[in-house]
Order: sequence, then structure tokens, then C-alpha cells
Amino acid sequence: MTIQRQIGFWIAALVVAVLLLFALRGILLPFVAGFALAYLLDPLADRLQKIGIGRLGASLLILVLFVLVFIITLMILVPFAAQQVGAFVERLPSYVARLQELGSQQLGPLIRRLGIEGALPQTQTSAANLITQGIAWIAAFLQGLWSGGQALLGIFSLLVVTPVVAFYMLVDWDRMVKTVDSWMPVRQRDTIRVIARDIDRAIAGFVRGQALVCIILGTFYAVSLAVIGLNFGALIGMTAGLLSFIPYVGSLTGLILSMGVAIVQFWPDWTMILATLGIFVFGQFVEGNILSPKLVGDSVGLHPVWLMFALLAFGALFGFVGLLLAVPLAAAMGVIARFALRQYLASPLYRGPGGPVIIHPKVEDKADLDA
Repeated sequence: MTIQRQIGFWIAALVVAVLLLFALRGILLPFVAGFALAYLLDPLADRLQKIGIGRLGASLLILVLFVLVFIITLMILVPFAAQQVGAFVERLPSYVARLQELGSQQLGPLIRRLGIEGALPQTQTSAANLITQGIAWIAAFLQGLWSGGQALLGIFSLLVVTPVVAFYMLVDWDRMVKTVDSWMPVRQRDTIRVIARDIDRAIAGFVRGQALVCIILGTFYAVSLAVIGLNFGALIGMTAGLLSFIPYVGSLTGLILSMGVAIVQFWPDWTMILATLGIFVFGQFVEGNILSPKLVGDSVGLHPVWLMFALLAFGALFGFVGLLLAVPLAAAMGVIARFALRQYLASPLYRGPGGPVIIHPKVEDKADLDA
């Protein structure tokens, strides 16, 4: 089979897979979630196997413990979060009005000196409209995620089907990997294995590492903001930690919300306002210099802009299923794109017929060029 026919076959397979994903997106959520859960828990099952526990027993033990922890966490957090969110949404208009009032009082002399008093009411109206539109956009986005996944299947189905799928996939994980590996084209099998290992390393490094970063940051923000007495501090901290999965979005969202609440609550006590600011500055310093380098590492290869685009694009197309698939697909695309670039830089198409192979600063492994 010529290389052109192979490329055509894989492009056709990719198109069919995308069409099936789009057509079945309404029922895929528990299966995708189960697959993701099995992928995340497979290293733990492998470790239990090494100490003498059978694969079946290890899978059952891990899944039972995971479900118990998940249910207990939901029983504790959901009522608290629902009460806090309701109270925050109820008080949000008064917070916005108070911030506008403080802004007018503090910036009034400067505005009069600049001679733009007439622009102040318009600015206040525009800010209020912007906030209202932002809340409406977030609500519409969340509603779209809900209708794109859970509404068609139901919470009950999600909670029942996902553990079952995860259990069977966790039991058969190694066997499935070997089976899929045996399907690979013989001549390109070694190259595909290298690419697959790079994809696995990127996904595992980001998902498992970033999940730990989110948990640590969310706990730190929630506890710290609650200790200084900030209203809704625990809710804002947990939200900032959860959104830290998206680079810069979590910390920026938490900073804006906490500073707005702190100014309304503590004004004119600058000590508490600066303490709120200091919590996020310290959190960002720890994340950037300790947590992310140690837990996530630099070899993931997921640029923040590419990751944000993937999350928004797949979320809009496939709902909550798209959010689950966004990171692994973005990582896979990045690995394949880098491999294609290395192949291009080593090919006559780049260096010309008979020209020397040029090793670029980002392409230092000659074995990768010859793969």
C-alpha cells in the first residue's frame, strides 16, 4: 500500500470518528467519563498488582474506594456550595452597586479635573451592562453544557453507568492496550508506539499533575480567604482552584471576585484588602515556581492558549463530553504536530534533494528524525 493510500485511509477513519462522536454526543458522557476514570486509576491498579493483589481484586477495591470518597465529598460540598452560590448571586447586584459608588467617590475629583463628568454615568451603566451580560453568558454556557450531556442521559444514568464502565475497562486495560497495539501497521508500529508513549506522557503529566495542583490551590485559597473573614471566601477559593485547570483563568477569576468582595466588605481598611491580594500573589508564586514544575513538569507541551482554545471549542461543539475530551485530544494533536514538524525538517522537502540534515534547537534527537 502506498503512503498516499495509507494517509487517505487514516484521514477517512478520522472523519468517521469525528462524525460518530458528534452524532452520539448525547449518550457518550458516562462512557467517556468511565474511560477517563479507568485511565487515571490504571497506575494505581498496576501498583496493587505488583504487591500481589489480582487485577480483578485491585480494580474492585480501587473503584469502591473512589465511589465512596466521591459520594462523601458530594454530600459535604454540594449543600454548602448550593447555599453559597445562591447567597452570592443574591448579593451580587448590591456588591456591584457599592463598587460603583466607591469608584465614583474616589475617582470623582480626578474625573472632574479631566472634565469628563458626563462620562461617569455612562461608564457605570456600561459596567453594569457588561457584568449582566457576562453572567448571562456564563449561565448560557453552563446550560449548553448541561443540555449537551447530562440532560439527555440523566444524573442517575451517569452515576450508575460510569462506575460500571470504569470497572470493566480497568480490569481489561492491559489486554485492550495489547490488542490495539497488535492492530497497528507492522512497518510503522515502532513509530506509532513512540508517538503513543509521547501522547500518554503528555496527557498523564498534565491531567494527573494539574488535578493535584487544582486541589492544592483550591484548598489553600478557600482556607486562607475564610481565615481572614472574607464573605464567600471558601466558595471563591474553591472556584479559583477548580478553574486553575485552565491556565491563568482560575487565579484571575478568583482575584477579581475576591478583590471586589474585599473592597466592598473591608473598605477603607486597606490591610485586609492587601491581605486578600497577597493570598493570590503568594498562590501564584507557589504554583508557578513549585507546584507546576514539580507536579506537571515542562515536557507536557500544552501551550496555555492552545489549551484554552481546545476547552472552549470542544465544549461548544460536544458539551460536557467535549470538555472531557479537550485535554487528551489537544495533547495528542500537539504530539502529532511536533512529530510531523520533525519529519518535515528532516525531509528533502525542507532541505532539498541531497542536502544535509539540519538539527534545529528544538529538534535535538536524531533518532526522532529517522523514526
